Amino acid sequence: MNEQIRRRPDGCRRPLSEAYDTALLDLDGVVYAGGQAIAHAVESLTHARDGGMHLAYVTNNAARTPQAVADQLSGFGLPTGPADVITSAQAVARLISEQVPAGARVLAVGGEGLWVALRERGLEPVSSADDDPAAVVQGFDPTLDWERLAEAAYAVQRGVPWFASNTDLTIPKERGIAPGNGALVEVVRTAAGGSPQVAGKPQPPMHRETVLRTGAQRPLVIGDRLDTDIEGATRGEVDSLLVLTGVTTPAELLAAPPQHRPAYVDEDLRGLLTPQPEVTTDGGGFRCGGWRAEVAGDALAVTGEGTPLDGLRALCAAAWTAAGDGSCGADAGKALGRIGRIGK
Repeated sequence: MNEQIRRRPDGCRRPLSEAYDTALLDLDGVVYAGGQAIAHAVESLTHARDGGMHLAYVTNNAARTPQAVADQLSGFGLPTGPADVITSAQAVARLISEQVPAGARVLAVGGEGLWVALRERGLEPVSSADDDPAAVVQGFDPTLDWERLAEAAYAVQRGVPWFASNTDLTIPKERGIAPGNGALVEVVRTAAGGSPQVAGKPQPPMHRETVLRTGAQRPLVIGDRLDTDIEGATRGEVDSLLVLTGVTTPAELLAAPPQHRPAYVDEDLRGLLTPQPEVTTDGGGFRCGGWRAEVAGDALAVTGEGTPLDGLRALCAAAWTAAGDGSCGADAGKALGRIGRIGK
């Protein structure tokens, strides 16, 4: 992890799509929510690609195959091949293959994407704890039932090595925020105890899988989650862009500890196509655009006017500087109300 503590969002004089060679894009909450493309995503990514940026889609959702994801993106008007998609199923399958014999049976509790990824690594997915598996792995599957979770619990209780594609507790859907694979992992943990080896973001196996498959030289991680996308970028020592189209709120961003602080923050993927404004010091405060922010007593304060996003960037600098290597506890309610609504 970077030793330097980020105290303010970075500026960039060029559009991010020109400053970085590869966009490592999260999907849920960034490109789409459920079956619907997020506003401005398709046109922004099309412009970035046409300008020479390589687009790679990196998802913790292990339910679908890379081909299925590529087909969905192509249907949105983003021509995509399966080689452009990297999933946590692929990362966890590689992790398992390095620890069990070739051709070993693996109890797979997840969707088609997980089963396909295991077979690609020469492993044999099975459905029962009584099939003598060498490992048990959980990946997200919206059709998962009690019996399959019980099989995982039985195997873990017997001491079978336990793996998880990811531990995201929630997943954005068209109707709201729904339980993710992490919630299902907790069900098995409650019954069987212990903890799985996790491959997905923010863990190193996912970053390794992404680098191996994309060959990125100067990547930019783009996501909506602080504890997966942004922390994963921090651990991989690469820059990140947080977009406010998914689960992270401005208030959560202001309270972010160092490993959750992105290099850049923008409202949506249009931020790829424009320079990022610089946040500068101004006496005891910080200025971005027409806004000036500081910590006043036990609260964040902001004055000025202009684009709400610039106000948020200035507030991030004030909050992160005050927090140092911790989380800012200053009240941000009035300051956020002053700059106006940001994000979805």
